[in-house]
Parts: sequence; structure tokens; C-alpha cells
Amino acid sequence: MTDTLSMGKEELVARAREQMHRHLDVPQWTTRQKVALTCRILFAQGHDSGLAGQITARAEAPGTFYTQRLGLGFDEVTEANLLVVDEDLNVIEGDGMANPANRFHGWIYRARPDTRCIVHTHPPHVCALSMTGRPLRVAQMDACMLYDDVAFLPEWPGVPVGNSEGEIISRVLGGKRAALLAHHGIVVAGNSVEEACVVAAQCERAARLQLLAESVGEVAELDPELAREAHDWILQERRSQATFAYFARRVLAPERSPVLSA
Repeated sequence: MTDTLSMGKEELVARAREQMHRHLDVPQWTTRQKVALTCRILFAQGHDSGLAGQITARAEAPGTFYTQRLGLGFDEVTEANLLVVDEDLNVIEGDGMANPANRFHGWIYRARPDTRCIVHTHPPHVCALSMTGRPLRVAQMDACMLYDDVAFLPEWPGVPVGNSEGEIISRVLGGKRAALLAHHGIVVAGNSVEEACVVAAQCERAARLQLLAESVGEVAELDPELAREAHDWILQERRSQATFAYFARRVLAPERSPVLSA
């Protein structure tokens, strides 16, 4: 304790980052496995909406990506039944067809070479907020990973299976990690599968918090400098990986491990 009492905040943050990199365990899952896990994780967190929503990640060959098969719910997706498709949604590996709405993912991938994974879901609180014509407001510590990082599409462009919808959604998203789509849901463009999953989960939680807060009063704004500091702290790669691993343990374990030894 006495060693750290004289350290400044920047030094303490750097120290904590280095410790997290050394001590947080990160399983070595394949991209295919992480996509399947993301489907299960987001299902468990209420992101399912029948057959709506898509989760994709860049596959090994340029211009191809993994996605789930149309006809399966998020809770039915496995490593084995994922598809590999090209930008025209031709199936390269697997059986069945991709959701035709996957077309707008291709627009985002072309516009954003940094994006490795796209999550598009219709979770209830995000969808409720999307019906109000108001953007997502970030005003709580955990949600700061989203601060100034969620765009807003104020007008619904209709079913996203055409080229115009891809242009509109990719343009609104810009360089941000997520966008709230009016009368629709969310889209997340992550630097990794883990990041996209964690950000999507937080979007739904932040929307729920916003709706709860607005039901009792005005939402107070955060200090921008502190919010950006928290954004960068929470969105560290290692932290996103560790959070994803925790979410995965929850869906992989048939039941919780006992708290006390026998």
C-alpha cells in the first residue's frame, strides 16, 4: 500500500493495465467458436427475437464471414452449424442459407477494415428506446464503454436487405462502435468478437437504465473528460476478453460450481 500512495493516477492505471494483461486468463477459442458463444451469450441476455438478428465475423478468406443459418434461433447455434458466406451471401461452407439481412454487414465490413465482428440484435429495452425517437444516453459508470461511441439513425429505412439500407446504416455508424436504429434495434461493429459481444450486452443494459432513469426524473450528464477516461478503461482489449470469457462460462456450465468445497 505504501508503494502506491505516492503514485499518480496515470501511473496507477498503467500498472493496473499491465497486471490485467498478465493475470486475466483468456481461453484460446477459434473465431467460429466465439461466434457460436456470442449467439448463446446474447440469447441468455434477452437479445433473441425469433429469427431476427445476425451475428457475423470475418472468416479466413478475404470477403467472407461466419454467420448463423436462417431458421435457427440464437440458442440453437453451434460451432458445427455456422455458415461461411461471401458478400453476396453465397454459402461457401455449411448447409442452408444466411439471413438476407446480412447484406448490410458487407457494407460495414467494406467501410470499416478495423471491424472483425458485427452484432445486430433486437433486445427489448433497446427496441423500446428506439421507438421513442431518442438516442441512447450514457450517464452511468458501466455504460461509459459506450460514451460518444453510439450513433443514432433517427428514421427507419425498412427491411435491411437492399443496397440502400447498407449504405444508410454504414454511413450512420461511421467510425463508432455501435448505432441505435430507430424503430429497429442495435448494430455493433467490434474490433474483435469479444468486444462486439460485450458492447452489445452493454447497449441493452444502458437502454434499460435510461428508460428506468427517465421514468423518475431528468438524466444528469457526465463530465466528458471523466466519461472518456472510463470509456478507454473499460474497453481495454484484455478486459473485454475476460468479460466475454465470464459470459461464456455462464452459458457453458450446466449449473454453477459449488461455492464451498465438500
